[in-house]
Amino acid sequence: MKLSTTKRLERLHDRYANGDLNRRSFLTLTAAAATTAGLSLPWAGRALAAGTEVRFDGWGGVVQEAIDKYAFQPYTAKTGLKVVQGTFGDENEIITKIKTSKPGDFQVIHSSGVNYYIKYVNAGVTSELNEANIPNLANVLQPMIEPFRKLTPKLSAVPYDYGTTGLAYNTTVISPEEAKEKGAGLLADPKYAGKIGGYADMTTRVWYAALAIGQDPNAISDIEAVWAKVRETRDLAKKFWSSGAELMDLLSKGEIVVTDAWSGRVAALQDQGHPIGYLDPAGSYAWMEDMLVLKGSPMAECEELLNFMLDPATAIAVAEGQSYPPSLDPTKVKLTEKIEKLPAFDPTGTMSSLTFADPIYWADNEDAWTKQWDRISKGA
Repeated sequence: MKLSTTKRLERLHDRYANGDLNRRSFLTLTAAAATTAGLSLPWAGRALAAGTEVRFDGWGGVVQEAIDKYAFQPYTAKTGLKVVQGTFGDENEIITKIKTSKPGDFQVIHSSGVNYYIKYVNAGVTSELNEANIPNLANVLQPMIEPFRKLTPKLSAVPYDYGTTGLAYNTTVISPEEAKEKGAGLLADPKYAGKIGGYADMTTRVWYAALAIGQDPNAISDIEAVWAKVRETRDLAKKFWSSGAELMDLLSKGEIVVTDAWSGRVAALQDQGHPIGYLDPAGSYAWMEDMLVLKGSPMAECEELLNFMLDPATAIAVAEGQSYPPSLDPTKVKLTEKIEKLPAFDPTGTMSSLTFADPIYWADNEDAWTKQWDRISKGA
């Protein structure tokens, strides 16, 4: 009996390793067989432990600290389910890892909205959520859900927060009046040579270069003129930063006096007393973030976690902690004064004042523009 059970467990493991069995089925069948037989295999312990865990990967820093403190820790205390966390700085890097991993190795991703969602869809790594298990989804802004549903009628992700990439500037050096007058042009102003920063990201660089020369970032008419402006900013910049923590460090130490910046990170600096102003010039890059559940994840546990995270008390606490507005509809859920004062907050629930990237347009140009940005970032 013991021998046959061992062979069964080994066959289950081989099927999982070959991708013939999803992670949830593997864990369920393994747990049942191993527990019944009282066996202890080298990999079985890890598999059984994983049955009480959900893997989460996010952006780190103050954002992930807020999610951990106000969502994950209370959720673990309530359910006993542990959330094992990882971090990344560039979402493209973790997408590459996911593509080469086994289903279930990565489970919940704090992802950058629809223009990244389409990448997961095209890679064939998305799941199908049972929305009946996420009743708090009813409180989420429909204008945030609709773009995801257009790509996949059955959602693999739930919108969780949103913000803008606007202009952050040191108010001891640049006045609000100057910032408003020059707008995106500040990022290529020779007056601040060696004190300019920017996100080391193709989309952001193209977006703000287009704004600076009066083009629509979602319908660029002269991409060569955009690249010329990108080069101007590159030549004047002190540093293109790659994480929110690095952005905050550069601004707080005064190493840069103007940069495109994430609204929530600027709000966090302002809360800490730093002299940092923030401006969303017309057409600023608005984005939403979502909690994406990947194929092969333990769906019931992930759906329960997402529902807990979308509970108004939890979502509001996380929003205040990370300084980004939640995806909750303010016409359905009473939000706090602190949230209503956050940069990018839309009190109408329509999102009409925000400019989001057209996911199809940007996906169509992604490869060519990324290659060109890589060349320019290296000095071409």
